[in-house]
Amino acid sequence: MTKFDVAIIGSGPGGYVAAIRCAQLGMKTALIEKYNTLGGTCLNVGCIPSKALLDSSHHYEDALKHFGSHGIEVVGSVKVNLEKMIARKQEVVDQTTAGLEFLMKKNDITVYQGLGSFKDQKTITVSKSDGSSEDLEANNIVIATGSKPNNLPFIQLDKERIITSTEALKLKEIPKHMIVVGGGVIGLELGQVYSRLGAEVTVVEYMDRIIPTMDSGLSKELTKVFKKAKVNILTSHQVTSVDRNKDVVVLKATDKTGKEIEVKGDYCLISVGRKPYTEGLNLAAAGVVTDERGRVVVNDHLQTNVNHIYAIGDVVKGAMLAHKAEEEGTFVAETIAGQRPHIDYNLIPNVVYTWPEVAAVGKTEEQLKAEGISYKIGQFPMRALGRSRASMDLDGFVKVLADAATDEVLGVHIIGARAADLIAEAVVAMEYRASAEDISRMSHAHPTFAEAVKEAALAATENRALHI
Repeated sequence: MTKFDVAIIGSGPGGYVAAIRCAQLGMKTALIEKYNTLGGTCLNVGCIPSKALLDSSHHYEDALKHFGSHGIEVVGSVKVNLEKMIARKQEVVDQTTAGLEFLMKKNDITVYQGLGSFKDQKTITVSKSDGSSEDLEANNIVIATGSKPNNLPFIQLDKERIITSTEALKLKEIPKHMIVVGGGVIGLELGQVYSRLGAEVTVVEYMDRIIPTMDSGLSKELTKVFKKAKVNILTSHQVTSVDRNKDVVVLKATDKTGKEIEVKGDYCLISVGRKPYTEGLNLAAAGVVTDERGRVVVNDHLQTNVNHIYAIGDVVKGAMLAHKAEEEGTFVAETIAGQRPHIDYNLIPNVVYTWPEVAAVGKTEEQLKAEGISYKIGQFPMRALGRSRASMDLDGFVKVLADAATDEVLGVHIIGARAADLIAEAVVAMEYRASAEDISRMSHAHPTFAEAVKEAALAATENRALHI
């Protein structure tokens, strides 16, 4: 039996980053993955392929609606070749997963292809696709098995017309009317992809607003953008049934008054979040405890109740974000090595990759109010920037929330072009406990979208914004 210092089950962003960091720290490392390619949900059927389709559909929309304004004349009609678009998406995925294989070899990480399950607290059995199995032993084990799409108990997924995000990434046709159940990140991103390509899209959300976990100001602005694009948004609606009759999907829901509505489409995307994936792990053999939601229970060091077994990413509590899993993968590797790493979960940014993009870090206004913290607001519209006018990306704003007494930045909320990149400035500032004035006194290149961050910080500092 081969023995390792560390064995990691799951090769998503948390697992493969943990493996690389362990190897960098001199540990003999094994990485176990049940699928044929590395990278987990994120690289194969999540973050990377969805961004590829978002970019492709954005190019199409620009060609259709905006090229003329830029003086670019398209001879003949602009057409979508969905098959080619999906193929390009797959090329991006293949290139990225191949890159991971290279990194594993570069760092001398032993990769096992097969389903990893606990035989006991230090032994993992890898069951391979050819029916054979192999045992390995490790002094430390990291569970990084991620999550899978959630569903409502009364909905029968057929993965043809009633689908999850996995199937939505490889459709053979553009839907005539796509119904999206869930107004969170996944539903809005994929809904926008197919809306751009010509589908009618209806989003049905149980809460009173889309992206309900983010600052309400971002939700309101993104709602305006989607409605302008003729996306139907039905908030405060509880779905009661989703049924298929041949090529027609019928959704029924009730609003907050109890009135029932019916929506018909040819596809229905179920995007009601994700749930931890621990099937097949045989956690009982290791004595590892899970909570009522199926998450592996860990302490502040990401240790399970069995000290040498750790768990990271979507399979434990917290935001289900690839970059959160990566931070935890590094954290665990360094903890095993005897270092004293830290993660500030308040400073892990959240991003929605629609256009305009939505990004946030720190506290929302709702949270500050609930916690009784006195704060001040600085807000600046993207349309006031020269760079925004040049690119025709006028929607959105930057909002800076700062402590009323100390001026320390408590939260930054952005909706606008390149918000996903702009939020990194806020994360750096907040990591060093910067004040709004600190940000406002730093030079920002002109003309850039980043100037909106400075202007919002100025607005939070005695209402000193220069360009509004």
